[in-house]
Amino acid sequence: MIRPATPDDRPRLQRIRTWLPEPTPGLLETAISGAGSVLVSTADGVPVGYVLTMVADDAYVAELVVEPAHRGEGRATRLLGATVDMARDRGCNRVSLTVHEENDVARSLYESLGFERRGREPDYYADGGDGLLFEKRL
Repeated sequence: MIRPATPDDRPRLQRIRTWLPEPTPGLLETAISGAGSVLVSTADGVPVGYVLTMVADDAYVAELVVEPAHRGEGRATRLLGATVDMARDRGCNRVSLTVHEENDVARSLYESLGFERRGREPDYYADGGDGLLFEKRL
């Protein structure tokens, strides 16, 4: 099930967030407080993944993470699908995101959902890896 995050989800989402290679400090708190959109994927009512999106004229997926025990179940696909629907409902023209150039699994997922590569950000990540910008027009 996909649903909006609630303030009660904070502790669980903070634990899930530890699976991100480079979480942005304070971003989850800011988004849950209303400056962004956080959708969660639940198993037996408990969050096991989330997508954090900043929404203005367009939507930017800042964080997407699913606990390792629940990967391969289609949760990231459903979270991104719900994000695209939300962005469309809010009048956005596109959804974009940045992915590490070596994250082949994520790149394949984004491409399968109609995201197209639009650019490269050299040295975007702390390990010196480039970030690849993907975009889906709505």
